[in-house]
Amino acid sequence: MTQLPVIHDVGERTKGWIHSWETSAGQDGPGWRLVVFLSGCLLRCQYCHNPDTWNMYSGKEMTVDEIWDEVKHYLPMLRRGGVTFTGGEPLVQAPFLKSLLRRAKEHNLHTAIDTAGFLGDRVDRQMMNDIDLVLLDIKSWDPRKYLDLTSKELEPTLQFARRLAEAKRPVWLRYVLVPGLTDTPEDIEGLAAFAAELGNIERVDVLPFHQLGRSKWAELGLDYKLQNVLPASVEQVRSAIEIFKRDGLFAC
Repeated sequence: MTQLPVIHDVGERTKGWIHSWETSAGQDGPGWRLVVFLSGCLLRCQYCHNPDTWNMYSGKEMTVDEIWDEVKHYLPMLRRGGVTFTGGEPLVQAPFLKSLLRRAKEHNLHTAIDTAGFLGDRVDRQMMNDIDLVLLDIKSWDPRKYLDLTSKELEPTLQFARRLAEAKRPVWLRYVLVPGLTDTPEDIEGLAAFAAELGNIERVDVLPFHQLGRSKWAELGLDYKLQNVLPASVEQVRSAIEIFKRDGLFAC
């Protein structure tokens, strides 16, 4: 078995940088959710639809109390769902995220984080205990493709996935299907086999690539390499879902 990393306590922070928040139902965790977008991300995914979240300091600096003043207005509905922290990459601000998770659990709310897992070693034991669900976005199974697609290594994400399994934390696996990049059967089969062995994957969301973030790249003066890539077709998505299902995973 792969040796797990030693996790040091990340401490806590009462201030952090928030990009925005929105409400959702079903896709960002069970039930009705308040989704809080934390600013900052180390990955540079070619298909990112929120490149405006990459720079942490482009958001608004807020305290935990200020954020909770907003959250509390939604509490009656959040009892039927919870709060999801996303980004950007929420683990860029791990100490601040830890404080937000603790506050949510103090109010008996279901908590979820939406992460690429690259900074999973920042999750200490307290944070792990305060996370009810992880939405884990694994971009590709092929390490070379992953590096080209994100500018970062794949292995830290796999290490985090193994830690989540050891801790018996529920995971919803997310996989963005990009024609010509992440749609090869071999890649999907490899990821499906890995996920099936973990034992804590509750569902797999196969997300078709889209061009909705293209305008943001242009506004930021960034080179968007996928401007000529067509969205994934219904047939391509269905084929990927069937591969995950063959390994006994609930995929949709």
